[in-house]
Amino acid sequence: MDVRSLGFRTDLALLESAGSQIEDRGELVVVRTPDNPQFYWGNFFLLAAPPAPDAVAGLIEDYDRTFPDSRHRAMGVDGTEDQSRTLGPLLDAGFTLDPGTVMTASSTHEPPRPNRDATYRRLVSDDDWEQRVELAAACNDDHEPETYRLFAERKAASERGRVEAGHGAWWGAFLDGRLLSTMGLFTASPGLARFQSVETHPEARGRGLAGTLVHAVSSYGFDELGADTLVMVADPDYLAIRVYRSVGFTDAEHQTQIEQRQRT
Repeated sequence: MDVRSLGFRTDLALLESAGSQIEDRGELVVVRTPDNPQFYWGNFFLLAAPPAPDAVAGLIEDYDRTFPDSRHRAMGVDGTEDQSRTLGPLLDAGFTLDPGTVMTASSTHEPPRPNRDATYRRLVSDDDWEQRVELAAACNDDHEPETYRLFAERKAASERGRVEAGHGAWWGAFLDGRLLSTMGLFTASPGLARFQSVETHPEARGRGLAGTLVHAVSSYGFDELGADTLVMVADPDYLAIRVYRSVGFTDAEHQTQIEQRQRT
């Protein structure tokens, strides 16, 4: 399958570099992450096109056969435009839309109000990575705590493995030794690098930490990873997208995803 979406192309590249299994079935790509089966967007179908209404039931059955032990269902639809209007049959089957705006930058600048108080550096120590898990849990408290923490620990281990393999780095903004904002940046292909999991502690938002960190990490991407283009995928309805625009990212594509947290 020739994936057109820049968002999904970089997703697949980074997942594969982290050890996920990518199976191309022609009309869809299957992504499996056996080490973290509850990782929604590490265990999903990427469809070449929206399914016909009479194909939805068979598609869901195929998904459940492919992921028999998963609690969730997650599917992406390849393309560069908003395809939400074509997904009515899947939404009627219990899925919810999880849209993304694919953003790119060939240069960045400081945000309008940079935060000069924090220390911006890479995560290196065991304590840094433990704080990474704690921050993820604080930012995602709408999930069942024990299940989410296990997911976050496994994901952090995968992220650290990619760092140690030389694919990129995970960064943080620290105040008095406490990690308050974090994100990763990894090479997806020559000249192309992708941001991952931008998160800021709920108590520290609105202080310029994320924007300042995005700019610092972008400089690392251009200067050390040798990237010509940086890619970021953002929720179009969440305030963070304005932060990314404020440092130089521009909207490039739509990314179409749907998910079902609990199978019905």
